[in-house]
Amino acid sequence: MKLILIVASVIILMSTSAYSQTSAQTFSTSQGPVKITPLYHASTLIEAGGKVIYLDPAKPAKFAGHPKADLVLITDIHPDHMDPASIEEVSKPGTEILAAPAVEKTVITAQPIANGESKSWQGWSIEAVPAYNLKRGPGPGKLFHDKGRGNGYLLTYGGMRFYFSGDTEGIPEMRALKNIDVAFVCMNLPYTMPPEEAAEAVKAFHPKVVIPYHYRGSDLTVFTKKLEGAGIEVRLLEWYPQ
Repeated sequence: MKLILIVASVIILMSTSAYSQTSAQTFSTSQGPVKITPLYHASTLIEAGGKVIYLDPAKPAKFAGHPKADLVLITDIHPDHMDPASIEEVSKPGTEILAAPAVEKTVITAQPIANGESKSWQGWSIEAVPAYNLKRGPGPGKLFHDKGRGNGYLLTYGGMRFYFSGDTEGIPEMRALKNIDVAFVCMNLPYTMPPEEAAEAVKAFHPKVVIPYHYRGSDLTVFTKKLEGAGIEVRLLEWYPQ
């Protein structure tokens, strides 16, 4: 009986390890590797070609020991995405900041990039894509994220396309995405969407790899189960280190 329990435990651990990774992810492109490190919640470190990009650096993410930013991307005005103190901490002389236009009111050094706009930067193509709520909000007639205010980002480097959803539900613009290699997709209630809805949206645009982020409190087993058999690789990273 004891042997059976041990074997069962090993099988469970092996199964879990296939879906649970704490380290940075490295992706091969025609211009060299892209290394993406989860920091906390939506805060993400991206390194490629000797350049450093931070997406939504915000506390309580820890930045000590990580390189300073050449570029900072901000998706929205909420403090888990826009944290002036963290932006200052990761910045150095010459750091550029691209952000949704609403962010400019607080981060005055930011260059605005609105939904549908694209910019080229150091070998990257950066496209701001919509991120908004369809139905969820703090009260009748109100939404947590209004259409046109926040950005998701579609980043292309060396022929590989990376999508970061920002705060959004499974909107038509997400479902219509094409040729996404790696998708970072949010899921948390009440502000964005539940894992079931996120999985259905992911099935619609069918990235090669999907990585949940911004998932505090969500049951990721529901997300992975919904995507079984879809031909999409699910990678679960640790975005909430103790």
